[in-house]
Amino acid sequence: MWTRPLASLERYRARYGKRFTVRFPFTPPFVIITEPDQVKEIYTAPADVLHPGEGARVLEPLVGRNSVILLDGDVHMEQRKLILPAFHGERMERLTELVRGVAEEEIGSWGSTEIDLHPRLQALTLEIILRAVFGLDPGPRLDALRDTLAALLAYGDSPMTLIQGPTDPDAMARQMRLFNRVGPLRGFLNYRLRTDALIQEQIDERRGEEGEREDVLAMMLEARHEDGTPMSDAELRDELMTLLVAGHETTASTLAWAFERLSRELHVLATLADEARGSDDEDYLLATIRETLRRRPVLPNTAPRLVKKPIEVGGWHYEPGVSLVANAYLLHHDPDIYPEPYAFRPERFLDEKPGTYTWIPFGGGRRRCIGMSFAMLEMRVVLRSMLRAYDLEPVGAAHEPARRRNITVRPARGSRVALAPAPTPAAAAA
Repeated sequence: MWTRPLASLERYRARYGKRFTVRFPFTPPFVIITEPDQVKEIYTAPADVLHPGEGARVLEPLVGRNSVILLDGDVHMEQRKLILPAFHGERMERLTELVRGVAEEEIGSWGSTEIDLHPRLQALTLEIILRAVFGLDPGPRLDALRDTLAALLAYGDSPMTLIQGPTDPDAMARQMRLFNRVGPLRGFLNYRLRTDALIQEQIDERRGEEGEREDVLAMMLEARHEDGTPMSDAELRDELMTLLVAGHETTASTLAWAFERLSRELHVLATLADEARGSDDEDYLLATIRETLRRRPVLPNTAPRLVKKPIEVGGWHYEPGVSLVANAYLLHHDPDIYPEPYAFRPERFLDEKPGTYTWIPFGGGRRRCIGMSFAMLEMRVVLRSMLRAYDLEPVGAAHEPARRRNITVRPARGSRVALAPAPTPAAAAA
């Protein structure tokens, strides 16, 4: 499951069928759900029956226990309402120019070369999310936060990050202090404390600031709970960390998978490049992003839901203590849903929108990813900027296998491609 995450899922389905149970150390059993009608049942189950927050506790050492990802019930919905406005409507439109400016500047600096795109895309998406969330301009503060956060997230390359800690906060703290001293997570707590201090510095400075700002932190400082109280420092820290982590790692990996495929799918690449260089249309671009998310969902398991009350799904009865997990990868590669599921064909989504329970890279139901709109905006802008600047050629084998980074999957060889300057409009016409 760690070294060959997608191949192992294929093997399990071939041996056990479309529903099977996986048991990880120190965690509840995972019942893998891969059929649309059953996915619908778990996505629409009452909030007091299935708890996605408790099912995602493995992320607590990174994002904190106040994170919207880890909350359930009414508390989750209230916190979600505080954050959601930051990524919709006019605010999204105002972020477009920021994303485009950062993307074009960074991509323009790469030049003609063989390059591992994934680490470059991680740096790019981290820069974008830091500037969108904090409103920071390039300089020492942005550099410090970017460097320490990148070092913190690098620990996700260790399978130790999948170990679910104790529920008691004091026991969790003792475990983290132990891991901080020995083993593959040595130093993790130091980087987390350093990141927390930098985030707190921004919160303290901005609380007393006058004037209007458009970044996400400004919106969160203005937000009020139903009782009229502002978000606490602990809430702000955990939600900001959630946005920083979830808002860059998954997008960078999806873009890396997109370029890994495009460099090998010449017909798709040519069609997409013609659209990007010749018009403002984005129909094929959007279809390509959706097909990338179908073919390589970076979160194969979407929001494990811990059973809190007995529930029946697909004719099977589940008691409290197990997690029901909609598996995006297997659902997206079911030939009963997608003919030729291993072919990369954006045309699937040109005339038909993705199904609510057959295309789930962002999860679904009440727990659908808050940052979906922002992620789609980033991917549209970065793909378009890249294709206007460069031609792509593959380097190496016909495809790159998947490797895990914590709960995500990424191209094992870093999405290595060769870049050449895109032809001028006159040369392209000739």
